[in-house]
Amino acid sequence: MNGRKIIAMIPARMGSTRLARKNLALINGKPMIYYAIAAARESSVFDRVVVNSENSAFCEIAARYGAEFYQRPEKLGGSTIKADDVVYDFMVNNFCHITAWVNSTSPLQTAEEVKKVIEYFCQENLDSLITVREEQVHCLHGGHPLNFSEDGLFAQSQDLVPVQRFVYSIMMWRNEPFMRKYEKQGYAFFCGKTGYYPVSKESALIVKTEEDLKLIDFILKGKSGSRDFRVEYDSVNPKKTMRRKTKKR
Repeated sequence: MNGRKIIAMIPARMGSTRLARKNLALINGKPMIYYAIAAARESSVFDRVVVNSENSAFCEIAARYGAEFYQRPEKLGGSTIKADDVVYDFMVNNFCHITAWVNSTSPLQTAEEVKKVIEYFCQENLDSLITVREEQVHCLHGGHPLNFSEDGLFAQSQDLVPVQRFVYSIMMWRNEPFMRKYEKQGYAFFCGKTGYYPVSKESALIVKTEEDLKLIDFILKGKSGSRDFRVEYDSVNPKKTMRRKTKKR
């Protein structure tokens, strides 16, 4: 894109504290990591799509679905390892100008949305980006109102300033400022000009637990057997009102 080499890096640890081997767990008949690979490839914005794991078992998975494989050092496969370390190691060993972390834990993210995120990053000339979900709900922080007031009438949710919660479906960085900050300070997740991109409700569904896995499996199975969704309504006339008659005693 504009002469810049962009790699989709899909991390895949074999271990997981909340859901064992979740990247290999089947969703609608395919391993969870398949959906990240497919979305990245179909977006057509990446020069390479690479699965990044400490376990060589993912080499076979990557090849099966048309991705490359990079085996990171085993020491970078533990649950306590920081993402900054994983990203830096990948950048050192895989030359590109921009690295996009495409998360396998968001199986419902589409190729179209992936493309929009990457285009936004480049158009805004960002150095780092994290996807978020904007939600107009009443929120507290430390027991105190965050985006509403307890004084006066209760605010309607549509009038609230949206909160932005991190989704992590895509995180990305320009390699040069990331590596420069990491080598100087030992961390670089937020480097240079940082941006946040709001994604769809479906992309915001993240697989962390078995319950999440069941929900997304149900959604994808439903989608595969139905036509495009459209809003439909009951036949009752919404403009017509009816007064209830009461009997006189």
